[in-house]
Amino acid sequence: VTLLSGDAERPVAAMAALMGVDAWIARATPQDKVAHLDALRAEGRRVLMVGDGLNDAAALAAAHVSISPASAVDATRSSADLIVLGASLAPVADGWRVAVEARRRIVQNIVFAFGYNVITVPVAFAGLVTPLFAAIAMSGSSLAVCLNAIRLRGRA
Repeated sequence: VTLLSGDAERPVAAMAALMGVDAWIARATPQDKVAHLDALRAEGRRVLMVGDGLNDAAALAAAHVSISPASAVDATRSSADLIVLGASLAPVADGWRVAVEARRRIVQNIVFAFGYNVITVPVAFAGLVTPLFAAIAMSGSSLAVCLNAIRLRGRA
């Protein structure tokens, strides 16, 4: 985690200490922020940027994923991938957890669908099941994948 701010060093250092952030940069221009994000990307990192000011818009656009509070200026909100409501940044962590779980569900569904088709398509081609049973089984597998994905619903 790095705190990039256009503010003076003293308030930025105080905020970084309050948040437990060791890496911080004060008096950062919009170009400095984009350059810092580009350097992180060049290292192979995936960058999540959270910003609310006008000088954050370019960095938000340059990040892999960007988040802005609803109270941010219009240019910043339009650059963000996700807009959180309220004054808390807690939805950022919640969004991360949901994204990790969603990725897990996607992998589960792909593995299930692939395995299902590897087993059942040859059986159907061999004529070992009736067309009606094959159609019902295919619908059942689609239903299983959808139900697995829906389990995320309560976490978003």
